[in-house]
Amino acid sequence: MRDLASAWRSAARGAGATADDQAVDAEGSALLARWAEPHRHYHTLEHLATVLSIVDEEADRAEQPDLVRLAAWFHDAVYDPHTPGDGNERASAELAVVSLVTLGVPTAAIDAVRRLVLLTAGHAVQVGDADGALLCDADLAVLASHPAAYDAYAAAVRSEYEFVPDAEFRAGRAAILRRLLELPALYRDPDLAERWTEPARANLIRELGALDH
Repeated sequence: MRDLASAWRSAARGAGATADDQAVDAEGSALLARWAEPHRHYHTLEHLATVLSIVDEEADRAEQPDLVRLAAWFHDAVYDPHTPGDGNERASAELAVVSLVTLGVPTAAIDAVRRLVLLTAGHAVQVGDADGALLCDADLAVLASHPAAYDAYAAAVRSEYEFVPDAEFRAGRAAILRRLLELPALYRDPDLAERWTEPARANLIRELGALDH
């Protein structure tokens, strides 16, 4: 796995953090500890590294790539499967505000990161929002995985919700899949959409069919 500590430091500095190295590294260590929590099975350090790698690969699409990177760091930083609705995203966004204020990141950049984190609750990105599009495309890249990898992702999500009775989980998961399928576009970048939309929709439809039986 990539050197996430260095990636965090680079993104924080790129976004304008003025705090000393010790403070920056402490915030990064705290985030890494969150992503490594034992109740996580999909929303893990591996997911974070994957999202960051895609953001790096497609950084020329973004207006402020370091802010997209910071939003990736925070987008699932708070993750409690017991939390209903968009509670995790809202808590993650507020964590971003507190953390980035501590590091002396400019207010405009903090506001932008908060907005981006909140976008990942529904992945509904407005036309022309290059930064939001990149973050959401990277976050949903897993949907376009090879069927076996997609099935492993779906199983990991189920493990995170092992406390939910099967019928209730199936209904809730099916609702999420239908919402994704109803998005105007799963992926916003034309090149990514061309590569990823067909396999992603096939995976979603296949899982939905299994849940409905």
